Amino acid sequence: MAQTQIVSIKNLNHAFGQGSLRKQVLFDINLELCSGEIVLLTGPSGCGKTTMLTLIGGLRSVQTGSLKVVGQELHDAKKEQLVNIRRQIGYIFQAHNLLRCLTAQQNVQMSIDLHDEVAFSELRSVQMLKAVGLGDYIDYYPENLSGGQKQRVAIARALVSHPALVLADEPTAALDSKSGRNVVELMQQLAREQGSTILIVTHDRRILDIADRILEMEDGRLIGSPVTSAIANS
Repeated sequence: MAQTQIVSIKNLNHAFGQGSLRKQVLFDINLELCSGEIVLLTGPSGCGKTTMLTLIGGLRSVQTGSLKVVGQELHDAKKEQLVNIRRQIGYIFQAHNLLRCLTAQQNVQMSIDLHDEVAFSELRSVQMLKAVGLGDYIDYYPENLSGGQKQRVAIARALVSHPALVLADEPTAALDSKSGRNVVELMQQLAREQGSTILIVTHDRRILDIADRILEMEDGRLIGSPVTSAIANS
C-alpha cells in the first residue's frame, strides 16, 4: 500500500559563490521520501550530503528546482512558511547542540515550547527522556552527561513533537561503536512508533543495515538511486 510522500525533490541544483568563484555542489537531484522509511545518505566528504540535508530542512534557501516537504514548496517560500515547515522537522546534529545552561529536560521541553504546545510540555519531555533511557538524568546538565547520553537527549528533543521528518547529520560520528549502534536503533524504534521519516547522513558503515534504502552521493549527484521508495510500493 502506498505511503504518504513526505519529501519530493525535482531537478534540484545548488551552488555557492558568485561569478568566477561560483561552484556548483548539487546537480539535478530527484528524490522522494515516504512516511515511515529510514534512508541513509552516504558518500565521500565534500560531495554535497550536508548541503542537501540543510536544503531539505529549510535551513538554506532553494535556488533552482522544486523541493517540497510535507506537501509545502520550499522554493521561494516566505519566512513564515519556512518556520511552519521547520516545526514539522526534527533535527539531530553530530555535535548534539544542547544548550549547556539547560538541563536535559529543559533542552527537550524547549522543542515543545516552539510548537506552542506548552500545557503538558513538562510531562511530555519527561516521558520522552524515559523513552530514550534517561529517566534518571532529567535534571542533569550536558556537561555531566556522556557523549551517548547527550545524543539521546538530542534524539528526545528531535522526536518529542512527533515530527513528520527527522534529519540527522552524522549522529554517530563522535560515538564509540556500541553507543553509536544504540543511538541509531533508538532513532529507528521511536520513529517507527511515530511513523516519522528519517534521513541520516553518515559515513558509518556499521549502521547500514538499519536502512530501508541507502542513497549514495558522489560529486553532487545521487548515484543509481530510484526516485520512489521501495517500501512505498510494497
